[in-house]
Amino acid sequence: MINDLVRTMSPLSRILNLRLWSLFIKEFHQIRRNRRLVILLIIPPTLNIILFGLALNPTFENLRLGVVDDSRTPESRELVSAFTEGLVFKTKAYYASTEDLGQAISRAELDAGLAVPRDFAEKRARHETAEVQLLVDAVNANTATIAGGYAARIIASLNQKIALSQPRAGQPTESTALQPSPPMGDTSNAPSSFLSPNNPSVSLTTNVSVTHATVTPRLTILYNPGLKSAWFITTGMIGLLLVLQGSVVSSASLVREKEIGTVEQLLMTPAESSEIIIAKVAPIFLLLAIDIGLALGVARLVFGVPVRGSLLLFFLAASLCVLCGIGLGMMIATFTRTQQQAQLMGFFTNPPLALLSGATTPIEAMPTWLQPITSVNPVKHFAIISRGILLKGSGVDVLYPQLLALAVIALVMVSVSVWQFRKQLG
Repeated sequence: MINDLVRTMSPLSRILNLRLWSLFIKEFHQIRRNRRLVILLIIPPTLNIILFGLALNPTFENLRLGVVDDSRTPESRELVSAFTEGLVFKTKAYYASTEDLGQAISRAELDAGLAVPRDFAEKRARHETAEVQLLVDAVNANTATIAGGYAARIIASLNQKIALSQPRAGQPTESTALQPSPPMGDTSNAPSSFLSPNNPSVSLTTNVSVTHATVTPRLTILYNPGLKSAWFITTGMIGLLLVLQGSVVSSASLVREKEIGTVEQLLMTPAESSEIIIAKVAPIFLLLAIDIGLALGVARLVFGVPVRGSLLLFFLAASLCVLCGIGLGMMIATFTRTQQQAQLMGFFTNPPLALLSGATTPIEAMPTWLQPITSVNPVKHFAIISRGILLKGSGVDVLYPQLLALAVIALVMVSVSVWQFRKQLG
């Protein structure tokens, strides 16, 4: 009777037969003996999430600011104080002339410079537009752009403060501007190369006017009230690490079988090629599934990333991401014979996966012609899913396009790699 029951459960018996189970045990023992592989599964994901979360910070603090205050009045000191009240700019030194200020920026001693003209207080007293000059070292274009944006917001805030403190002055219009301009004030001694187009610096003139604050914006920040950039980076890095880990571990494991000659020994056993492939892939998938919880735990404990959606949906999407990585690793293993060759081929696949994923930088910032190519990158879809689940609490009804795309990519990559690997076994 027992034999009849086993025969009726033939599909299940094929999965749980002793031959396949023996292959499972063999693979786990082989992975256990390979200490480097175990270390590779634990230490790199933990360190990478922490380091990327800390290092890839688009915000700036303590930019070195030099000041030339030709006005030397309470109004000019109020302006300088407005720049240094926050954490963005930090006054490093005062200079006697814009020439000295320009030389300090050219020597990389300063990140920005603020020049206040002599008539700054007089124009404010007459309710006229008072112009000040902000000089930004634009060798790093990103820093210069962000510093200019900070300066514009500081001037806008100061204009509003002045308008509220002097309600009778000016007309009820707002005329704060931040625009390129030749140097204002006492800048006759400034060298021509300092403000020339070929010099890596930006000269910005800011118009400060005494006006009424007729429009008061009210900003509501959703999903990330603290504006923590680490939340954006770590939620994207989880998918990137899962794919890279899956490709590295699976390719290293399969190529090692070729090097030591155990693939030929397996072919001499009664095991079918499908059983050999399942026995190879399943232990790697289970071990990488542990990395999903490890990466999420690090993001939660170190950076306080919230979990506002379904953990089950997150693990499902992460599992598809792991399958994509395993499929990529198997594909690499079919084209290489040694682990060194597999590592070299990884240099051609891993950088594009990272750069075209949107894990650390927005895809919208890429060139328009390049953005459609990111649709075949599984990391891109998982980054959207991860941020939607963890930060927004989104469900399947919102994330189903990305889930379908991720499932299709995983199915195609695994199918093609299994077909190619089975062809080699044959």
